[in-house]
Amino acid sequence: MAMQPDFATGPATSFFGEMLNNPLPLFAQLRSMGAVVPAPFSTSGQRKVWMVTRMEEALQVLKDSESFAIGRAEGNAQPQRKEETAQTASAPLTISNSMLNMDGLDHKRLRGLVSKVFTPKYIQNLRPNIQQIADTLIDRVEPQGSMELVEDFAFLLPINVISNMLGVPHDNWDVLREGSRVMVSSVHDEQDAQVVSERKNKMAAYNKYIRQLIAEKRRQPQDDLISQLVQIEDAGDRLSEPELLAMVSLLIVAGHETTSNLIGTGMLTLFNHPEYLAKLKANLSLVPTAVEELLRFTGPVLATLPRRATRDVEIGGQHIAQGDLVISLLTSANHDESHFTNADDLDLARKIDRHLAFGYGIHICLGAPLARLEGDIAFTTLLRRLPNLRMNAPRESITWYGGFNVRGLTSLPVAF
Repeated sequence: MAMQPDFATGPATSFFGEMLNNPLPLFAQLRSMGAVVPAPFSTSGQRKVWMVTRMEEALQVLKDSESFAIGRAEGNAQPQRKEETAQTASAPLTISNSMLNMDGLDHKRLRGLVSKVFTPKYIQNLRPNIQQIADTLIDRVEPQGSMELVEDFAFLLPINVISNMLGVPHDNWDVLREGSRVMVSSVHDEQDAQVVSERKNKMAAYNKYIRQLIAEKRRQPQDDLISQLVQIEDAGDRLSEPELLAMVSLLIVAGHETTSNLIGTGMLTLFNHPEYLAKLKANLSLVPTAVEELLRFTGPVLATLPRRATRDVEIGGQHIAQGDLVISLLTSANHDESHFTNADDLDLARKIDRHLAFGYGIHICLGAPLARLEGDIAFTTLLRRLPNLRMNAPRESITWYGGFNVRGLTSLPVAF
């Protein structure tokens, strides 16, 4: 999961729009230009920006966190956390303050603490509950013969799961959804004052609620993930207040946005390839392999956060100067013709040794096993329970939301 980099807009807006609405032809064009190409935009700091388009070079960047750093420098974690605690009592929450935006010892420490509760066994034990949620959602819409798949299923399944895990009451889902949607959507210069005001109000409500939720878990711990994060400790170390706020926010956003987008975008891809949709319906045992191909083909995260070159380095035949920013285009790397045979073709039987839908290296998505499990259950349940599932809207009416990093469908009407 990644968030929006602080890019200047203006002439680059059309590039971002193409990434959002029709990224695969754009990525193919970029790969034809080279493995590492100059970005057609600049950052607010005017540092040079490079985009990595192919698999080998993307792996090189993602594996080398010493040469390509993300976030603040390591080594001053404890003093900085104490200072932050005093300064951020009312500051806006942002995922950029989480382990997503840290390297080295800071990242290792935070990921280690969270990994103590986010274990593979814990995830696998969720299967019966996730299956029950999926079936309940289908029970609600089955008599109608139609639904809006994003709103009625793709959003509700993962938000149910992550809310149950974290201990979030169901009547506050709208606040979480609106706040996370603001965080993953691009902001452009042409936005009017009303849109800006609405975004601020949604984030203010989100910030207020997350702080209230954590305060309640401190007062009355329960059997949920937030309560465990509040209490967890390792060798006298525990999450500080700002770290806890950022971590809970990260888990909420990543816990439903990416999986929701995987389900919606994955179903649209299957509708666009009816021969594979028919094969899956006929043999549901193919679903886990199909999920991996859908993640490769049209994963919900397009690109990583920018990484800063800490030294002069050459990659993909390009000289990257110290201080330059490097962005790995994950979906482009997943379509690298030198790594995948017929890379731009969907092949649900494809044997995939590696894809980058969840990133790579120390920042590989902690929730990848949960996303895979939810994807498996979601597609299997949809196709088993609704064998006549089909689109119920013209393809030209389909629109997207998101930005440079995250991409998802705004709606997907279906009938069955």
